[in-house]
Amino acid sequence: MTRIIAGRHGGRPLKVPDAGTRPTSDRVREAVFNILDARIDLEGAAILDLYAGSGALGLEALSRGASSAVFVDNRRRATAVVTANLRALGVAEVGRVITAPVSAFLAGPARAEVPARVGVTGRFDVIFSDPPYALTDDEVHGDLAALGAGGWLADGGLLVLERGRRATTRWPVGWEVVTDKSYGDTTVQVARVTGGEAG
Repeated sequence: MTRIIAGRHGGRPLKVPDAGTRPTSDRVREAVFNILDARIDLEGAAILDLYAGSGALGLEALSRGASSAVFVDNRRRATAVVTANLRALGVAEVGRVITAPVSAFLAGPARAEVPARVGVTGRFDVIFSDPPYALTDDEVHGDLAALGAGGWLADGGLLVLERGRRATTRWPVGWEVVTDKSYGDTTVQVARVTGGEAG
């Protein structure tokens, strides 16, 4: 069973889409948030959860003090589950769920749907990207380039990328990987934007 691990909603169960998703295991999610806790204060943070699936990563961040979260997935079955989870936890008012391909969302005009509460520039303190393992290295590279070029990450913000252990991620210029760890078949990389041009 997928559940919230810690924070004010700790222990609460989460719905998961019936098929076509690969929910982040509780073990990996706990490891991700241990990494984040050492590097960033989640209290009041704005969160972007790409390839959201059940929304477990963004919902965990909300439980731990984040002030808002935007969830993006191209599958209506997945976004319906995220919406249900937000309502079940009583945090629907601080969540925005968008059904769209991530690449299209990052290119706009879906960006206009980002709620004003995360700032007029739509910049985020933490961005989670958990693409399907079937997504190609080039497609992931395109997402990272769009995130960097579009200025989606706030100053001091962090991007958490979760991929299969065998995947090879080509990071665009302007990104610095600060943590790279493997948990079973999953690799978690945490990166930040450096002073150079990301894209």
